[in-house]
Amino acid sequence: MRTPRADATRNRDQLLAVATRVFASADGEPSMRAIAREAGVGIATLYRHFPTRESLVDAVYRDQVVRLTSGARELLGRLPPAAAMRRWMDLFGDWIATKNGMLDTLLAMIESGEIAHARTRSELLAAITTILDAGRAAGDLRSDVTAEDIAASLIGVFTVAPRREHEAKAGRLLDLLMDGLRPAARLGHAQQGHDLSGTT
Repeated sequence: MRTPRADATRNRDQLLAVATRVFASADGEPSMRAIAREAGVGIATLYRHFPTRESLVDAVYRDQVVRLTSGARELLGRLPPAAAMRRWMDLFGDWIATKNGMLDTLLAMIESGEIAHARTRSELLAAITTILDAGRAAGDLRSDVTAEDIAASLIGVFTVAPRREHEAKAGRLLDLLMDGLRPAARLGHAQQGHDLSGTT
């Protein structure tokens, strides 16, 4: 099979980025025509890269999962573990928001086996574990917290405070969650410093 030309690859990547943005901001599932219009291309161009809605949803979904899984190590490469965890939570929120705009199609694809939901879950838990392990080694994150704990907490946060409608509330809840992930000794030391700062 021939390698796609560089411009064709760029066009596909651009369409993927636009589709991701449209899915994240939509109240329901946007039409393929609406996505093409937002990208500034004809519907035929969109269909040339993504022949069906399912192929587009699959591409967006897999791209987001890659961003989350590879993002864990990328974030650890430039941030302390606790800061990397907090930033990864934002990426997870973006993924949840994107899923909302393609939920019906996505669920149908999971039901039919076109998307391996169990494998995705394992990949995301592995990404969280990567950051947790680094945080434990550095003393930044508690040793008794599991990746499953964090995943369940994040789903809860973004259920009650969807990013698009309640970004500030979601951010506050994520900050509170991060406080709960820090070792008690560090929280106690930080609180003590805060209390002493008010004395004369």
